[in-house]
Amino acid sequence: MPSFSPSELLTRDRHRILLGAVGPRPIALVSTVDEYGTPNLSPYSFFNIFSSNPPTLIFSPARRVRDNTTKDTLHNSIREKEVVINVVNYDLVQQVNLSSAEYASNVDEFIKSGLTKVPSEVVAPPRVLESPVSLECTVNDVVALGEEGGAGNLVICEIKRIHCADDVMSEEGGLDQQALDLVGRMGKNWWVRASGDALFTVASPQIGIGVDQIPMVIRNSTILTGNDLGLLGGISVLPNDEEIEQKKNDFDIRRLMLNYAEGIERREALHEVAKKLLENGQVQEAWKVLLIDKSAR
Repeated sequence: MPSFSPSELLTRDRHRILLGAVGPRPIALVSTVDEYGTPNLSPYSFFNIFSSNPPTLIFSPARRVRDNTTKDTLHNSIREKEVVINVVNYDLVQQVNLSSAEYASNVDEFIKSGLTKVPSEVVAPPRVLESPVSLECTVNDVVALGEEGGAGNLVICEIKRIHCADDVMSEEGGLDQQALDLVGRMGKNWWVRASGDALFTVASPQIGIGVDQIPMVIRNSTILTGNDLGLLGGISVLPNDEEIEQKKNDFDIRRLMLNYAEGIERREALHEVAKKLLENGQVQEAWKVLLIDKSAR
């Protein structure tokens, strides 16, 4: 297994490994203005939300790896202390990609990308009409992490105004994740689309027995995965003997018991059944099946 000390790697190689390893990264399409009011628009994937009270975002316009130069977004953020962070969905991918090209400072990336300026309400930089969510922010601080190529500059922003498109609002409150259709960045030229089958839900964790209390014969299963064990460890009470005996009356279980003598083959067959139950969210039923195997008790 390859293992590296960061100091052993060239900045370029370290950059490639880290960007491939940490993802998908959300994208901030950041609009700023210079001291003359000239707009600038550029995307950044070193970006996330870090607090809701106060509402705080951080993005990082890092120094260019190849020549250690800095970006107009950074200069404008330091000088003017206002930005708009526009989120990026699938419909904007190609225009956002175009806005990331290194145009001269006097070139308006709104025009080059074909994205539409909309006046902001509380800050000077315009927001992007096509973005499903735009966040008007003031810059509280800029923290430089170094002076060499690849060094980040943490732009700490406080949100002052939130704009959401009508069609991404959820009836239950908040935002409809499917309607948002957000995208993120991976390594190299790879992106990811957060919609459709790529989205899944995970229930809030409960204080359960934990994986450490699952019998070793189940923990060492060649059928069950780490995700399966996580589900099994989330229950607080195991089925009792009566419930396990009752489960043996299920048609599929009766047939399985007839087809396999007690031993490894039966155990693996029971684990296959339990895995299907887990895939359907039937954790308690899966436990009943697993505990039919006497070596698991």
